[in-house]
Amino acid sequence: MAQYSRLEVASVMKETGMIPLFFHTDVEVSKKVLKACYDGGARLMEFTSRGDFAHEVFGELTKYAIKELPGMIMGVGSVTDAASASLYMALGANFIVTPVLREDIAIACNRRKVLWSPGCGTLNEIARAEELGCEIVKLFPGDIYGPQFVKGIKGPQPWTSIMPTGGVSPTVENLSGWFKAGVTCVGMGSQLISSEILKSENYTKLAAKVKAALDIIKEVRK
Repeated sequence: MAQYSRLEVASVMKETGMIPLFFHTDVEVSKKVLKACYDGGARLMEFTSRGDFAHEVFGELTKYAIKELPGMIMGVGSVTDAASASLYMALGANFIVTPVLREDIAIACNRRKVLWSPGCGTLNEIARAEELGCEIVKLFPGDIYGPQFVKGIKGPQPWTSIMPTGGVSPTVENLSGWFKAGVTCVGMGSQLISSEILKSENYTKLAAKVKAALDIIKEVRK
C-alpha cells in the first residue's frame, strides 16, 4: 500500500524537479543505486518494470527504502496494464508511470489515490489524461518532442504539468532548455545511472552526479 498520496507525490516531484529511473535484476545492486541517489538528494525513484521478476526486486527495494531511507518515495515505470499497476501498488508503489495513456490504469490508481503519469505525445492525449485526473503528464519519448513542444503545450494549457523522459541529460544546457520551457520535473535514466557506473560500482560518483543535476535544476529555476 502506498505511503504517500498522489498530491504528496506530485508536490515532491515539483519541489525536487527530477526522478532517477533504472532497472536491475540484482537486489543488492539496486539497493546501492537507490542509496546513492538518496545520498545525492533524490527523494523519488522510478524502478522500471522491464525484466522477469521485476516485482520481486521492487518489493525488496521498497522494504529497504521504508526501513533505511526516510522520505524516499518509490514508484514504478513501464507499467502497461491495470493488473500490473495493482500488483505494484500492493507492493508499496507510490506512483505509477506508463509508456502510453491507459484508462484502465487511471481507474486502478485513482481508486487508491495513487499518482499515475501516462506517456503522452499529443495535445489530445494530454487533455484526456487530465480529464482522467492526471496530475503530471509524462512526455515520451522526450527527445522526439523537445522543449519547443512543451512551450507549445503550455501556451494554450498553462495549467498542464509535464515530465519529459528520454532525451534528458544532467547538463546545464539540456536541463536549462527543459525547465525554461516550463516542465515541472524530468525523468532521467541511463544518462544519470550509466552502465559505466553500474559496471564499476562507483556509487560515490553516482551520488555526485545526482547532486550536481539537482543543483543545476535549482539554479535554473531561480
